[in-house]
Amino acid sequence: MDILPLIVQLAGGAVGGNVAGGLMKKFSLGTIGNSIVGILGGGLGGQLLGPLGLQTGGASMDIGSIITNILGGGVGGGVLMAIIGFIKKAMKK
Repeated sequence: MDILPLIVQLAGGAVGGNVAGGLMKKFSLGTIGNSIVGILGGGLGGQLLGPLGLQTGGASMDIGSIITNILGGGVGGGVLMAIIGFIKKAMKK
């Protein structure tokens, strides 16, 4: 696996986690928490694109691959942030 697609996925995940935290304020983990969980989710979400048949780049990073990596990482980061935020809020009660 090349490192550049992974870096793009992690960055997309951090952004996705913070966007999700901003949209769902009651589940937000704070900027640093959203970023950390988003990075983890971005890596996982980006890696799940391959088995689903969506190519994530490889040696040649064209604009389509970059967009796919950003979206995959962003969605993965946002989803994981929402899940962790929901669990954290449920445990608080």
